[in-house]
Amino acid sequence: MSEQQFYHALKVDKDLCFGCTHCMNVCPTDAIRIRDGIASIRKNWCVDCGECMKSCPVDAFYVEQDDFEKIFNFKYRVAVLPSVFIGQFSKQIKECEIIDVLKGLGFTHVVPAEATVDVINESMLDELKSDRDKPMISAFCPSIVRLIQVRFPGLVNNIIPIKPPIDTTAMYYRELLQEEGKSADEIGVFYVTPCASKIATVKSPVGDDMSNVDGVINMDFLYNKVYHVLKTRSNTQFSCEETVPYLSPKGLNWSLTDGEASQMTGRCLAIDEIHNVISFLEKVENDEIINVDFLELRACDQSCAGGVLLTENRFLTVERLKNRAERINASGKYVQNISDAHRQLIKNNNYVGRVEPRSMMVLDEDMSIALKKMERVRRMMCYLPGIDCGACGAPNCESLAKDIVRKEANLSNCVFLQRMMEKSKKLDPQHSIRIIEKTWGKDRLDKDCKKKGAKDEANM
Repeated sequence: MSEQQFYHALKVDKDLCFGCTHCMNVCPTDAIRIRDGIASIRKNWCVDCGECMKSCPVDAFYVEQDDFEKIFNFKYRVAVLPSVFIGQFSKQIKECEIIDVLKGLGFTHVVPAEATVDVINESMLDELKSDRDKPMISAFCPSIVRLIQVRFPGLVNNIIPIKPPIDTTAMYYRELLQEEGKSADEIGVFYVTPCASKIATVKSPVGDDMSNVDGVINMDFLYNKVYHVLKTRSNTQFSCEETVPYLSPKGLNWSLTDGEASQMTGRCLAIDEIHNVISFLEKVENDEIINVDFLELRACDQSCAGGVLLTENRFLTVERLKNRAERINASGKYVQNISDAHRQLIKNNNYVGRVEPRSMMVLDEDMSIALKKMERVRRMMCYLPGIDCGACGAPNCESLAKDIVRKEANLSNCVFLQRMMEKSKKLDPQHSIRIIEKTWGKDRLDKDCKKKGAKDEANM
């Protein structure tokens, strides 16, 4: 197992976080603990799904991005734009208007992230015919790939080792520009991301040494910039006539739920939202699911349309993209313009190396020692109340028991056991207070009418 830590894009603003445990309770990999009254993320456990960010009542979680000014380090600045970015805007706004604004902001080229999905789909269908373990699992969603590595390591061989469109499209357009005579050093490719996990996969790609993308820009940041320009621009200031649609119907739907599964053969299932995915993978791991050929698994509800960095309602985004796809189908205008030579180039370079299991949640790599530690966990559970209140700073009693076995916590972290130990005079009350302060911070239990939900909250 690799010792290298996962890069993760989700960060905690310590000035905003007040340790409410919302994030800790929704984290699908138990990656969050409360220490000194602040949420703390275990880097090697986090899969950047964004559940913590969505649940936080004070917006204490944020997503790191590259400085937008970084694009100007390059002469040729390529924006790789996912279809869900276009889906943020109503049908009254044409794709060419959005592209025009993006170029006005500094990009020299704007390309659809899903431009290479037809070629990717061919490679995936070829893999489906191979003797790889079934059900085969899409590698499209980085959070799901990391989830499998961390929580379901026995299923890593089921992942189809084909790069997602973000990397393949970046490689393809970089090649196109170089064929036009542009220097490789002058080309900068920037992905506009709808989620945190795609930032992580650029900074720390799974199964690859490095990404073809030079930087990542948060979609909410760029959307607000584009929306502001479009809102202030009068209808007479700009008009465009579109002759070729921005993206194929398959490309428009690819990042939505069932976008991949509908293009595969055999028995294929599409499952979105990470807790739904976990429930299903548990059944797969236990051999309760049989005769399934392909699984499209996405961490977000409504897939990329539900990414944490999207501004618009996810259901409206899905509707808009599907309507655009139908209009393109009806027009018959879309023409696939990737040459045979480039198709072969993409096929030759769209495979990743082996996806390694990285089960950070195992108690020990040595199976015999792990079994002994699990027995200790069960013994710890005999003493813990099983209330799963989170007052110890861990998401539930079993997590605390495992932390104790890992020597990261003590039985006295449980507030209920503290009271019992005080009653039997095995724990000094002052020491009990110190334990609480170590988890929740000093003065946490003092009266504070300005905290969230209290009567003077508005005066914070």
